Amino acid sequence: MILVKNLNQGSAFSLNRIWKPAIILTALAFAIPILTIASFIVQPSEEIWQHLVETVLFEYITNSALLMFGVGLGTFSIGVTCAWLTSVCQFPAKRFFVWALLLPLAMPAYIIAYTYTGMFDFAGPVQTLLREWTGWGYGDYYFPEMRSIGGAVAMLSFVLFPYVYLLARAAFLDQSVCVTEVSRTLGCNLWSSFFRVALPLARPAIVAGMSLALMETLADYGTVSYFGLSVFTTGIFRTWFGLGDSAAAAKLAAILLLFVFTLVIIERASRRQAQYHHSTN
Repeated sequence: MILVKNLNQGSAFSLNRIWKPAIILTALAFAIPILTIASFIVQPSEEIWQHLVETVLFEYITNSALLMFGVGLGTFSIGVTCAWLTSVCQFPAKRFFVWALLLPLAMPAYIIAYTYTGMFDFAGPVQTLLREWTGWGYGDYYFPEMRSIGGAVAMLSFVLFPYVYLLARAAFLDQSVCVTEVSRTLGCNLWSSFFRVALPLARPAIVAGMSLALMETLADYGTVSYFGLSVFTTGIFRTWFGLGDSAAAAKLAAILLLFVFTLVIIERASRRQAQYHHSTN
């Protein structure tokens, strides 16, 4: 017994000696981009940075915030609704939709943007067919502009909602059936039980999914560049490669990191407040 115990302690000590340096090296590897941004920030870039502050910085912040708000609302609405319907409702081809709703993650957002813009643009098949049927000409009708913040919100929401759907559905399935049944006996219908019981219990999972979707939104370049939007990702690219000022681009990236850190703090605060959960067991 003593020999086995000593062997176990020796194995644990050897594993600790291996894993600790490996973890430190891995953490340093992930920290390299942040350390690089920090090193660029201290470099002088007064003239171009002042120009950015006076001209486009507020636009970058405003457009990025609007994009985050819209995508957050869109992914929440689509993801949570689909998660709830596939968790508690029975309908034809349910098993197909449970997995098919994950497929948008396999499609890059800018490909979706190209496709929908080609379909719904003025020269696209939808508006062309509409003019042929009605006899309308240019300016005779209103059609939403795809190359706008609203269009970018729609495209990113269609692609990123599976983050919310996947985590929300797992949370709904993990909830105890008795909780919903008790709410039904107290006079709540299906949707009332959803809003008053299931949704609050699934809040940490939903916030985590929305945080992932919003981080993807902040990191997206292809969609916002194709739509011609002035956000942080396009601003960083223009400043670095257009103006040739890596220090000013790093300062923009540092502000973008503040958005990411804010999302992480919100997500952690949401999980910290969840002191318990109801499971199916």
